[in-house]
Amino acid sequence: QLPLVESGGGSVQAGGSLRLSCPAFGYAYSWCMGWFRQAPGKEREAVASVDSDGKTRYADLVNGRFTISKAENTVYLQMNSLKPEDTAMYYCAASKPKWQLQPTSLACTALEMYNYWGQGTQVTVSS
Repeated sequence: QLPLVESGGGSVQAGGSLRLSCPAFGYAYSWCMGWFRQAPGKEREAVASVDSDGKTRYADLVNGRFTISKAENTVYLQMNSLKPEDTAMYYCAASKPKWQLQPTSLACTALEMYNYWGQGTQVTVSS
C-alpha cells in the first residue's frame, strides 16, 4: 500500500472552492474512505465519507457544500461555498476492511474505524 497523501489545500476567500485529492492505491479492501478535519483547539471530526457500497455521508456543517467521490483509486473532496469556519487541516483516511468492523457500526463516522491516515493538507478560508 502506498501512503495516503492529500493534496489540493490552500488559501481561498469565503465563497471560493477547492478540490482535495487523495490517491489510494492498495486500499481496495477498506470499507470506508473518509475526509476528516481538525481545527486548532478542536477534536478531529468526520467531514465526509464513502463506503464500498457507494453510500456517502456528510457532516451537517458541510452538507450541500461538499461532495466526496472516488474514481480510479483516488478519493476527492470537492468543497464549494467555503466559509471561514471550514479552516482546518484536512485528512484523508482509509478504514479497516468490513470484516474487521462491527456489523452494526458501518456508518464510516468513527475515528477508530480508520487505520490509515494521510499527513494532512491545510485549508484556510478568509473572509
